[in-house]
Amino acid sequence: MRLPRRKFLYLAAGVLPAVSRIARAQTYPTRPVTLIVPFPPGGSTDPVGRILAARMSEKLRQPVIVENVGGAGGSIGVGRLAHTAADGYTIDIGQWDTHVLNGVVYNLNYDLRKDFTPIGLVSLNPVLLVARKGFPADDLKALVAWMKAHPGEARFGNGSAATRLGGYLLEKLGGAKILFVPYRGAGPAMTDLIAGQIDLLVVQAAGGMPQVRAGTIKALANLSAHRSEAIPAIPSADESGLPGLYLSSWFGLFAPKGAPSDAVAKINAAMVQTLTEPDVRKKIIGLGLDVAPPAQQTPTGFAAFYQAELAKWWPIVKASGITAQ
Repeated sequence: MRLPRRKFLYLAAGVLPAVSRIARAQTYPTRPVTLIVPFPPGGSTDPVGRILAARMSEKLRQPVIVENVGGAGGSIGVGRLAHTAADGYTIDIGQWDTHVLNGVVYNLNYDLRKDFTPIGLVSLNPVLLVARKGFPADDLKALVAWMKAHPGEARFGNGSAATRLGGYLLEKLGGAKILFVPYRGAGPAMTDLIAGQIDLLVVQAAGGMPQVRAGTIKALANLSAHRSEAIPAIPSADESGLPGLYLSSWFGLFAPKGAPSDAVAKINAAMVQTLTEPDVRKKIIGLGLDVAPPAQQTPTGFAAFYQAELAKWWPIVKASGITAQ
């Protein structure tokens, strides 16, 4: 049966968008995907990004190219993602600092609540309170007792807004003043901690555990309610004598707002498959990180986790009065 030309064109107009969506889902990606790492090489963000990129390239059958875009506490790289085309070909590996803390301490030209599409949570990153080797306290309970006996004498390395927040929480929960010593970054602060020039420092496990294992500094606690799979020998804050002294840190993949759902689904599938591989998990745990629970690796699970992090931490950071260094 032949259809009138007008009716045929009408039906064709309705079918073409559906065909286009199906074709896009079948063909994405047709070119390389850029993974923005919002920090220079070094630290833990870059190696995790490169571990993921190498294996996700295999699964997506297109190169995943790591691009380091550092500056302003990661806000420059994240800003680039916010203002790029939402076509699924540019994503970033964000973390608690870049996607939560920076929303309070920086005047951003993008909205962390609205301008990004969560793809999946990669890891939960233990945060440690570490001390110089000879410091006269081996856990948080002893530290608080020493701080109260020596008010304002504990020299705390302040290398970033995140470490400053750790010191603020320690003062608030411990009930004793500390002396903040400013640094331009975690590296110089760690150097002085090892040399005994300062007493305390908050650092991600990935950056602190090599020195703890070498015996040049000591870990007082993992700033969490529970021990970490990656560093099971380090007691939690609850076990160490100061319940509630928690700091959050994590890595997750984000796309710009409006990224195609099929692209997000394919990137997420590649990420999830990568995180199931034993050698990848071994590498991530070896960096001092815990692989994210499966429920939070999904876009919906990560989105719920992320919104909860904003709701929890923004009021705390605002109350602290901390600003960008």
